[in-house]
Amino acid sequence: MTMKCEICGKRPVLGNQISRRGKAKYLGGVGRKVTGISRRTFKPNLQRIQVQLDGGGVRTVRVCAACIRAGRVTRPQRRQPFQMPAL
Repeated sequence: MTMKCEICGKRPVLGNQISRRGKAKYLGGVGRKVTGISRRTFKPNLQRIQVQLDGGGVRTVRVCAACIRAGRVTRPQRRQPFQMPAL
């Protein structure tokens, strides 16, 4: 299973990790110096959740936290909501 969001397609991207030393100029130092640059991967925050499908079924998918927060997925209803009994 790939590390990919099934809603928006977010996947790991490559970037740089920059190591610095020294004291910043605004703090009274001579400035920060770059001592090393190495490659790293930025991974999406994937969660395995159950999603309500359009046809009425329920399926477990891997979705990023941004899609869950944005409301792009509908969670299944676990139980019937409470209703007052008819008198």
